[in-house]
Amino acid sequence: FQVEVERPGGLDQLTLPRDCDELAQVIAEMGVVLLAADPLLSLISSTINTHQDRDLRTALEPLVRLADQTGCAVVGLAHFNKSASSDALNLITGSRAFSAVARAVLAIARDPQADDGSCVLSQAKNNLGRLDVPSLRYVVRTAEVPTDDENAPAMVGVLDFTGESDRSVDDILAENASDPGDRAERDEAAAWLSAYLSGQPNQESTATEVFKEGSAAGFSKDQLKRAKTKAHVVSRKSDFGGGWVWALHAPGPAKGAKGAKGAPF
Repeated sequence: FQVEVERPGGLDQLTLPRDCDELAQVIAEMGVVLLAADPLLSLISSTINTHQDRDLRTALEPLVRLADQTGCAVVGLAHFNKSASSDALNLITGSRAFSAVARAVLAIARDPQADDGSCVLSQAKNNLGRLDVPSLRYVVRTAEVPTDDENAPAMVGVLDFTGESDRSVDDILAENASDPGDRAERDEAAAWLSAYLSGQPNQESTATEVFKEGSAAGFSKDQLKRAKTKAHVVSRKSDFGGGWVWALHAPGPAKGAKGAKGAPF
């Protein structure tokens, strides 16, 4: 269902916090279990300064109470601003209250160095469960969905998760925020990494050994991770629950990775 608000003279969009009480009633009456706000910022009343923490909380905290009272999950989509930062929570457009009030935050960024145009999904905050969960990589594919008109199917996007990623959203954001000097260091690290793996059996090595040898050559762990894609290095989990393996040749899908292939976006 799409929420619309009837006002004298016609329909209006849902506005927070003005419509929270009526919205809670509808959620309870219809047994709604998920409210998606896309984007959340567009639902905030124009009278509220979304860049001021105290003001914004007057709109968001009633939404939290609504979720507590009805048992309905609330998912709000937000976008990153143009600031240079590696912290996803600091890049959310508007006040820090958006991330402070949320119980959990998932961050998504397209990896500009990935040849397949894939994105990375990382957990940026979680007050409800574990924090030590891996980042995941996915690509957006097109799927055809039948409609009432057999001659006009709908084309939609689906997320095809390809497995775990050893690059997080913070890693990608840090690269975007880096200065030319950092990029030069990444190029040097990429050249060393490519040469090192070329001399290893099967052109691969454990990540632990790469970091050890790289450190001896003057490169930090973060520099080597940022240099992976430029050096055309791929990673996979080793067999029998081992650590990561870095290689110059493309491996198969990550072992044990459970995808959400075909799940609607």
